[in-house]
Amino acid sequence: MSKSGLSITLTTAQAAQLLRDASAEQAAGEVVAGFDAGADLLASARRIMDDERYSRVLARAMMVFASFPSDGQALSVTNLAGRLSMSTSVVHRYIATFVELGLLERDAVSRRYRRRVPHGQNDAI
Repeated sequence: MSKSGLSITLTTAQAAQLLRDASAEQAAGEVVAGFDAGADLLASARRIMDDERYSRVLARAMMVFASFPSDGQALSVTNLAGRLSMSTSVVHRYIATFVELGLLERDAVSRRYRRRVPHGQNDAI
């Protein structure tokens, strides 16, 4: 346990099972509502990108998700792709998946994305 809290590492299969179980009872966005996917997750994902023991695809997905601040700030696909040095099509696929899972939402007017606000909190985008 660190000073900032408990850290739990899940395998890809465990993370997938968690999302499947959560979606059966509640939206996946509510599962990660209190999850602050900030700089620590982003740095960890970058660190393991070239380590063959880990899933590069999952690390890249976590980099995309960790780039969305928990304060609700919206980001564009192009801006995020540039910051992560990834192609816009790759970033868009990750974001589209996160939207489908209920982790992110899209503003139809600005065409930007942000972390989904859990039920009971301000739902306006």
